[in-house]
Amino acid sequence: MGNELLEKYVLFRHRDVEDIHKIDGYTANDGYTALKKALETMKPEDVTNVVKNAGLRGRGGAGFPAGVKWSFIPKDIFPKYIVVNADESEPGTFKDREIMTYNPHQLIEGIIMCAYAVGAETAYIYGRGEFRTLFLGRLQEAVDEAYAKGFLGKNILGSDFSMDLYLHLGAGAYICGEETALLNSLEGLMGQPRSRPPFPAVEGLYAKPTVINNVETLTNVPPIVANGADWYHQFGTERSPGTKIFSLSGRVNKPGNYELPLGTPIRYLIEECGGGVIDGKAVKGILPAGASSAIVGPEALDVTMDYEAMAAAGTMLGSASFIIMDETVDAVWAAEKNVKFFKHESCGKCSPCREGSFWLTSVYRKLREGRGSKKDVEMLETIINQMEGNCFCLLGEFTVPGVRTSLALFRDEYEALARNGDEMAQPDHNLVLAEQMLNSQSKV
Repeated sequence: MGNELLEKYVLFRHRDVEDIHKIDGYTANDGYTALKKALETMKPEDVTNVVKNAGLRGRGGAGFPAGVKWSFIPKDIFPKYIVVNADESEPGTFKDREIMTYNPHQLIEGIIMCAYAVGAETAYIYGRGEFRTLFLGRLQEAVDEAYAKGFLGKNILGSDFSMDLYLHLGAGAYICGEETALLNSLEGLMGQPRSRPPFPAVEGLYAKPTVINNVETLTNVPPIVANGADWYHQFGTERSPGTKIFSLSGRVNKPGNYELPLGTPIRYLIEECGGGVIDGKAVKGILPAGASSAIVGPEALDVTMDYEAMAAAGTMLGSASFIIMDETVDAVWAAEKNVKFFKHESCGKCSPCREGSFWLTSVYRKLREGRGSKKDVEMLETIINQMEGNCFCLLGEFTVPGVRTSLALFRDEYEALARNGDEMAQPDHNLVLAEQMLNSQSKV
């Protein structure tokens, strides 16, 4: 696999084209030509079909086919909305902000074509509060330029299609990356997930049909419409076509974003793109989707980075935020950091997540402070068993795989922290109470 793969940018065109973040630079390099093609020569359903045939899968984490999602939108209900999930909050993920900063017009063009495809006339880009400078600066400038040139607003490019685009900042809550919590936040409500059904495609923003797509997903749409589904299938695998942005961080020499075809081996990302592990140390563990993913060991280095292969390896591709641990990393410390993150970000709506993440952090703290026993290591397993399958949304569920695989892969490190002669240890009455409470909840 040669370095030429790194030089073919579908999404990161700013790395090839200077000033493409400005509308004159973008239009001088075929920008908005796909939109012109769609409005002049394609029916809305044609746009949906080419995206469906291209096999574009959602890049926010779930990997659900974008064209299929668009096809769920009812044709006879108005108004309809497009909501762009720019609440990039997964630890280790920093790809969408690069698109919005350096190639914003390709994103805007993709949003407009999505709206055209489903018959929506209003779209929102929802970003996390930490993106304030980006949203009020570079991204808003791009939106203003698109309005000035007639790509947004009334009768776009002289057609019968009109669309308005608004930027909206949340308060920086991880839970608002969950699509229904995002909708609540956008409506001015508390950022907590909704019960489903109804699903957003039927009853989303303001109880109207809504498409929710990730930034990276919609940025793929203009080149797909411009070049066709067959062109897109030249990248990636049969079931996971296209390129993907991989955010690489942790114990590597060159952390950063790398756009590669889906199906590229993990080893290539670490060694060729990331310059290998710092000081030549050995890979100890890999978190392929940030804090949310099951950890895999060095035996997974030759697994290919696509949805099917990652699932077969016992983890997931998710948002493709690859965090690399080397042999110097304390595995228990790393797992504790992830659990603390989920505890802090839990919205508190359901007790398995709210209480489970609290007691996980309590047990980890006890172990890390040298007050733990083997019983406490077993308690970690008890807690995640009670959480799994019982949380209202995926936030609580995402807490489980990292703990479970950390325990499986690095059990010796946990037991090294546990106090010897645990039969002599005094019981922690708070943890005994927690176990009783979790067991009672599982029976409800």
